[in-house]
Amino acid sequence: MIRLLLVAWRNLGRNRLRTVLTVAGAVVALIAFVMLRTVLTSWSVGVDYAAKERLATRHKVTFIMPLPKRYIEDIRAVPGVKAATWANWFGARDPNRPDEFFANMACDAESTLKVFGDLQLAEDQKQAWLTDRQGAIIGDLLAKRMEWKVGQKVVLEGSIYPGTWEFKVSGIYTASSKAIDRSQFFFHWDYMNDKLPPGRKDQIGWVMATIDDASKSAEISRRIDTMFDDRDVQTVTMSEKNMQLSFMAMFSAVLTALEIVSLAILIIMLLILGNTIAMGVRERTREYAVLRAIGFQPGHLAFFVVAESAILGILAGLLGVGIAYPFVNGFVGRGIEENMGAWFPYFRVEPWVAGVAIGIGILLAVVASVIPAWRASSVSVIDALRRVG
Repeated sequence: MIRLLLVAWRNLGRNRLRTVLTVAGAVVALIAFVMLRTVLTSWSVGVDYAAKERLATRHKVTFIMPLPKRYIEDIRAVPGVKAATWANWFGARDPNRPDEFFANMACDAESTLKVFGDLQLAEDQKQAWLTDRQGAIIGDLLAKRMEWKVGQKVVLEGSIYPGTWEFKVSGIYTASSKAIDRSQFFFHWDYMNDKLPPGRKDQIGWVMATIDDASKSAEISRRIDTMFDDRDVQTVTMSEKNMQLSFMAMFSAVLTALEIVSLAILIIMLLILGNTIAMGVRERTREYAVLRAIGFQPGHLAFFVVAESAILGILAGLLGVGIAYPFVNGFVGRGIEENMGAWFPYFRVEPWVAGVAIGIGILLAVVASVIPAWRASSVSVIDALRRVG
């Protein structure tokens, strides 16, 4: 067996240029596949790591319609709810860098820190935020991208809530969960609400609540929504995971397109490998006939072809992942997290994706060798020896 593998390995060196180009083409295909799969897995990281004990309540019709602020106390009174907070999407930008997008939200500082325990904030910075009406906390990735520091004055121009809004950075938070966007900007809801005209006051965007038993999330959600069924504004309550899924559903066409493209890449790789192996088998037809004539069995010839192709797949898989893994995790991923944290709070090649890519490289190589191996094993000794060129 080992001798047969050595023969297959040596066969790859007989046309080194073809081997190099084939491996290079397969490597490029696998790198593209790893990148696309990383986009898909990173896009769904909010779903995969969503807190099971958190619920989200929003307007029944659409996420963009507000709720009365008084609803927060009703939700806190529901049995099973440990804590609840609220927020409004603010939609402001730095006038000095208007092209830089980042999530900014008005929230209740104290209850937000209770509900989102995975927001990590130094104690002195926490106290500074709680006591400063114009204070704000920002994610460490946003702080790096915008070059903001603790104590710095920040001015934002509002769009949903027009005007010039001044803030002071009270703290920079990190996160203990991959689902938390580290590029967000949180500030006091009261600061925003006090400046609004009477018709827009005391309205909140959504409510987030923690519950004491994740297994009862459906029951507690039903209690909350039933409580508001006879009110002017009805609600829909769901788990944090379902809220993330509903957000992803808006981009289902894009996600489906990425799935199709990743499949197309694998088909291209299969064709590249199959063509190379078929060319090699065709060129060595007379050699296979000689091997048959001196006693080699059809299975031996098939093994040569399959082993040669499998070695190509192994080389392509290891090189593809060996390039993609450090490139994404050490370079591209950091840039995406810093600049697109709202959509990709965590962008890394997961180990299982790397393992799948290597496995697919080997599997496709073996599949690509099936027909050439069959042809090699079924070669007619007399006809092959008579063939010229």
